[in-house]
Amino acid sequence: MAVYKKIKTFLDKLLLYTALIMLAAMTIVIIHQVFSRQILDHTPSWSEELSRVLFVWVAFLGVAYGFKEKLHIGVGLVVKMLPKKLQTFFEYLAKLLIIGFGILMIYYGWHFTTLMGSSTLPGLRLPSSILYIVIPITGFYTLLYGIELLFVKGLYDDYDDDVGSEG
Repeated sequence: MAVYKKIKTFLDKLLLYTALIMLAAMTIVIIHQVFSRQILDHTPSWSEELSRVLFVWVAFLGVAYGFKEKLHIGVGLVVKMLPKKLQTFFEYLAKLLIIGFGILMIYYGWHFTTLMGSSTLPGLRLPSSILYIVIPITGFYTLLYGIELLFVKGLYDDYDDDVGSEG
C-alpha cells in the first residue's frame, strides 16, 4: 500500500504542477503576444496557437483535478430529498458514470490522437496529436480519481452557506 501511495502522490503532483506550469506559460505567451502586437506592431505566428494549445491542456487537466478535489458541481438538492438508500444508489451510479467517462476518454481520445498524428499545427509545426493527447491523459486521471471516489463517502465537499461569517 505504501508503494501505491507514493505513486499516487507522484501522479497527483505531476498533474497539479503540469497544469500550473502550463497556465504560467500560457500567461507569459499571451503577455508576449499582446506586447508584440501593441508595441512592436508584429505578432509572432506561433503565439496564438501555442496559447490555444496550452489553454486546452490546462482546461482538460483542470477537469481531472476537479474530480480529485471534488470540485465539480453536484446537484445534491433533489438527491438529498430521497431516502438514504436511494441517495447511496445515485451516489454510486454517479461514481460509475465518472469511471465510464474516464474509460471513454482514454479509448476515444487515444484513437483521435493517433488519427490526428499525420496532420500538423501550422503555427507551431508540431503534430496535431500534441493538442489531443491530453484527452486520454485526462481520461486516465478521471478513471483513477473515479475509482478512488468509490471508496470515499460523498461526491462533493459540503460547504456551509455562512463560510467566512463569524458571529
